[in-house]
Amino acid sequence: MNTMKRYLRFVLPYRGQIIITLIIGIVKFGIPLLLPLLLKYIIDNIIQGTGSFSEKITELWIAMGGAVFVFAVLRPPIEYYRQYYAQRIASKVLYDLRKNIFAHLQKLSLRYYANNKTGEVISRVINDVEQTKDFVITGMMNVWLDTATIGIAIAVMFSMSPKLTAVSLLILPFYIISVKYFFVQLRRLTKERSQALASLQGYLHERIQGVAVTKSFALESYEEKQFAKKNGAFLDKALEHTRWTAKTFSTVNTLTDLGPLLVIGFTAYLVIQGDITLGTMVAFIGYMDRLYNPLRRLVNSSTTLTQAFASMDRVFELMDEPYDITNQANAITVKKVDGKIQFKDVSFRYEEGEEYVLKHVSLLIEPGENVALVGMSGGGKSSLVGLIPRFYDVTEGAIFIDEVNVQSYDVKNLREHIGVVLQDNILFSDTIIANILYGKPDATEEEAIAAAKAANAHEFIMAFPKGYHTVVGERGVKLSGGQRQRIAIARVFLKQPSVLIFDEATSALDLESEQYIQAALQTLAKNRTTLIIAHRLATITHVDKIVYIENGEIKEVGTHQELLDKQGRYYELYNIQDLGT
Repeated sequence: MNTMKRYLRFVLPYRGQIIITLIIGIVKFGIPLLLPLLLKYIIDNIIQGTGSFSEKITELWIAMGGAVFVFAVLRPPIEYYRQYYAQRIASKVLYDLRKNIFAHLQKLSLRYYANNKTGEVISRVINDVEQTKDFVITGMMNVWLDTATIGIAIAVMFSMSPKLTAVSLLILPFYIISVKYFFVQLRRLTKERSQALASLQGYLHERIQGVAVTKSFALESYEEKQFAKKNGAFLDKALEHTRWTAKTFSTVNTLTDLGPLLVIGFTAYLVIQGDITLGTMVAFIGYMDRLYNPLRRLVNSSTTLTQAFASMDRVFELMDEPYDITNQANAITVKKVDGKIQFKDVSFRYEEGEEYVLKHVSLLIEPGENVALVGMSGGGKSSLVGLIPRFYDVTEGAIFIDEVNVQSYDVKNLREHIGVVLQDNILFSDTIIANILYGKPDATEEEAIAAAKAANAHEFIMAFPKGYHTVVGERGVKLSGGQRQRIAIARVFLKQPSVLIFDEATSALDLESEQYIQAALQTLAKNRTTLIIAHRLATITHVDKIVYIENGEIKEVGTHQELLDKQGRYYELYNIQDLGT
């Protein structure tokens, strides 16, 4: 299915409104076509007529009174409703399109977001979708209205003089060939320019997010130079596009200027010969303006549509991104899971051709068991727990929850039973209560407050002047790291999942915050299957099982004391940390 057909799927629900808008538009564009006929009537029938002075004045007043009524009374509301409905329909189409794209983005896996810049994705959803609006207003309406105007003008001209009409259309074939040629070139260049702009926006988004790093290294001047390179790349594409746009208008405007010149010379010759009246000549030249002005607008439309089509291509490229994580046919939905987790010979790599980050991992976790995953950074701990809620799918082997392969569960249902607390939890730029309710949107405010109390967050929340209705800023920037973590834990308390994953949830916190959070986590972990990725080994000595992972392989499994007695890798790491304290 080509780009236009796909876009029309979003337009078709509004086809009735589009037809009404086109009818209104034809009337709106048709009214100015009366002017040359009015001019012909005044010249031939009134000025050069045979009536007396008073009769001519009376006829003039009647003609002008009718014209003023049409242009001053009838045309304004017609113009208003044409503009209003055209913009209204286009805005609704864009709403539907963005709604579909956002739903699509929600289904894409973390792999897609790891490989694509956030700014570039945003550029497609905002900038490119907005540019497609021109297809609705220009392609679906203005082009047809200008074409209808040309058709009506040619019909009236033909009724006055077929010979003059033929002369006036001599330029038309050259016009069509030129527009088609330049349209193909501009569409390609517009797409390249849009891509360069998206790249610039992606770079800018990333640098603004990391401005604290830039300032800490005093690299403002370096970043200005880097931005200048990206900005220059966009400028090159923009200027190349501008050159071709200028060529388009130069060629087409030359052609559309030659047409009227031919007609002026030929009609003047016929008036001198006495073959046509002066009024016919003036009217015909008036219609030439009505003919070639829409042709010039069609050139503007063609350049506008190149941007719309290029943006449509980029929008549908995004919508064609395949889903890595999908439901199987007859996916299983359950109300509760006991939390037995089994890894059977699991191997995993993020991309085809890359090194495996997990190699033949087999591990059994009983329901309600607390298991800590430890080891050096980069060993594969976060990758392992990320496979349980299917943030990624295993490359080889399988993972089972309650004896059922996780790939057999409905993805949404599976994740409803799993709660995740990360080292750097994301809070949205909303109120504290809204961020907690994200764990269970249909919960009451009282339930959210109870969850905050369980997470040891209630006291600091109430210290804010607006309490639970305090806006936390983008990514929770107005809160400390410990406060953000406690709100994130409150979110999971509210969710009440059967399986918990703590991915280094306290490693970046001060001692006081860590104590608050450890207490909340231990309360939350009671009677739940819990996996803890720990940096500080002193915080996980109480767990049922410790798994030491190194280079994607499980090297040791046992309790804290068993692994100390074994005096292997865990023992060495524990002693290093113990000496460091």
